Amino acid sequence: MGLFERWLSLWVALAIGGGIILGNIAPDLITYIAALEYASVNLVVAILIWAMIYPMMVAVDFGSLREIGNKPKGLVITIVVNWLIKPFTMAALAVLFFDYLYSGLLPANDAQQYIAGLILLGAAPCTAMVFIWSQMTKGDATYTLVQVSVNDLIMVVAYAPIVALLLGVTDIAIPWETLLLSVILYVVVPLAAGALTRQRLLSKHGGNAEAIDIFTSRLKPASIIGLLATVVLLFAFQAQTIISSPLLIVLIAIPIILQSYGIFALSYAAAWAWKVPHKIAAPCALIGTSNFFELAVAVAIGLFGLSSGAALATVVGVLVEVPVMLSLVAIANRTRAKFAD
Repeated sequence: MGLFERWLSLWVALAIGGGIILGNIAPDLITYIAALEYASVNLVVAILIWAMIYPMMVAVDFGSLREIGNKPKGLVITIVVNWLIKPFTMAALAVLFFDYLYSGLLPANDAQQYIAGLILLGAAPCTAMVFIWSQMTKGDATYTLVQVSVNDLIMVVAYAPIVALLLGVTDIAIPWETLLLSVILYVVVPLAAGALTRQRLLSKHGGNAEAIDIFTSRLKPASIIGLLATVVLLFAFQAQTIISSPLLIVLIAIPIILQSYGIFALSYAAAWAWKVPHKIAAPCALIGTSNFFELAVAVAIGLFGLSSGAALATVVGVLVEVPVMLSLVAIANRTRAKFAD
């Protein structure tokens, strides 16, 4: 492990602190960067995420796609957890905390808004960052791509009905621009760039696959720097909210954190019991834990407004995600030996 990877937890903690400080001492700069977005997708963050995703896309072997059908277990776990379990456990936790455990701490109307935001978050599985978590656990790049692609296809038809069912509303408008732009930026573009790079590397080195490993290993420091820069920006965007309402942020974060660890434990245990190889099991569990926060934020704003409690709850999900996911990556890496090869 290199310097960046060995001390990653420290760098992330410093990035979080740096983001909060930056957001409070240079609010005009952060406001300008935050405004560089289209369809709720911040273009600066998108570029950073693209830089992190690109190395893994180089590792995608299109020739092995035909073999995915022979290894369906990881896909089955991903689909069942993401669409038949996760949205409903998030809704249950939201109701438990905001209707019962937090009763008297928050106004009833605000509590309902936070519940709605958590439901929107829980029903949106990740599209982008999961490639990074998969890469950090030495996941199967090709299999991860298929898992994400299947999730995206299901999301097109299942997200609105599930949210409508759990929220009790019928006028859910899917922000198609957000969904399509995210898929293009986070899957199509880096995949095309990765495929071209892979082809050129193989041609230059006579088909020797070791050239790909050498190339992607050289990009690791840049990927980590991209991750840290993303953390700085995400926390800078919400720095003033964090400073002004720290207790509220903590209250919203608690059920999200419990949901994240619970879903990971369920998916990871199912993969272990079903003897799924670690390179598939780890990304499988991390996909179910991570969230498509751009979609959740866009829908929350569309339904309830920019300054609503629902929108705030989805934003807290963004803040919680990176530290929690890094801890789960560490757990996955430490338990690699428990799984079949």
